[in-house]
Amino acid sequence: MKVFVVGANGQIGKHLVDLLKDSPDHSVRAMVRKEEQSEHLKKNGIESAVVSLTGSVDEIANAAKGCDAIVFTAGSGGSTGADQTLLIDLDGAVKTIEAAENLGIDRFIMVSAFQANNRENWNEAIKPYYVAKHYADRALLQSDLNYTIIRPGCLVNEPGTGKVTAAEELERGSIAREDVARTILASLTDENTYKRSFDLISGDTAIAEALRKI
Repeated sequence: MKVFVVGANGQIGKHLVDLLKDSPDHSVRAMVRKEEQSEHLKKNGIESAVVSLTGSVDEIANAAKGCDAIVFTAGSGGSTGADQTLLIDLDGAVKTIEAAENLGIDRFIMVSAFQANNRENWNEAIKPYYVAKHYADRALLQSDLNYTIIRPGCLVNEPGTGKVTAAEELERGSIAREDVARTILASLTDENTYKRSFDLISGDTAIAEALRKI
């Protein structure tokens, strides 16, 4: 499966691109915003495309042509304002969904936010981010795509353990970005994750087994 990774220069995206590059079952095309990011990837033998999520649906679609799946793990970042959150985390995600539909790329994995589906549990300090994630997820749910929505808890940069807890609703917790990337990789072809949405935090269960239990 050839996987188009949107947000490939992000912290989860970098882990995922490396996992896909080393996978015997998949290949990767990394979508980045800057030419220098693309050059760095090319030096490491990774195919890339330079596209902005503020561009058009057609630009995203042209970059994703020939791929079998799309993973959206882009984000505007914590230092930007609500305007960029709307443009990247919401509109950028919806444009990527539209691009997938236009190309006939059925498999789509969205990296969302913990309990983004449940307004009562949103973090008030970053509410615009939660609003963007909520409605981007809703657009995916209303599409005809074979989606998986992964809602990770508080993201940390500790080494991954390969063990998680996954369920439709969990108590708040944290998870290593590396383990989020591993969960994305495992979800790509795991039919139990098809048309499913779930929270994800660190736990005591191997990723493949945790996904079987959601």
